[in-house]
Amino acid sequence: MPRRFFRKFALKRHHFVGRWYLAPFNHLLHDQRLWGVRRRTIVPAFALGLFVSFMPVPGHVLIAALLALVLRVHIPVAALTTFVSNPLTIGPMFYLAYRVGRFLLGFPERPFAIELSFAWLTDSFANIWAPLTLGAFICGSLAALAGFIALDALWRASIADYLEKRRRRKERRAGDNTSR
Repeated sequence: MPRRFFRKFALKRHHFVGRWYLAPFNHLLHDQRLWGVRRRTIVPAFALGLFVSFMPVPGHVLIAALLALVLRVHIPVAALTTFVSNPLTIGPMFYLAYRVGRFLLGFPERPFAIELSFAWLTDSFANIWAPLTLGAFICGSLAALAGFIALDALWRASIADYLEKRRRRKERRAGDNTSR
């Protein structure tokens, strides 16, 4: 099931070859691991995308795609998984990351109010960057680990179910042939 599911949304490498902005990477884009729908490339790419989605930096999709290229995992899955952090989820994700980082570093709790100004950004970010970065790394690592384990277990269970159904079909056919 997972392989058929991911194959529906799989991007083909020939759509990207020859694009001017990918010219520096053309020699790398021919690697089958970057585009093939296989458990060994999809599952780590999913985990990579979850990890990157927690990072408090802009450009999650680009970062995930470049890391997927370096790590030789499925580029589209890594890039699309970063959309876990979207306008609805980014606030709770970063708040959780900040709380985790603050707890681990032992920082005292401070009143926090958001203002849309450059002065607030420079003053407040100086106070929260360390716990936010540590918490984002910890939460991203845990999310990546949980995503890796869950998707790998789902994939393996799907394969086992498929093989069991195939074995039953073969037994039924063999039983039909002997009764004739």
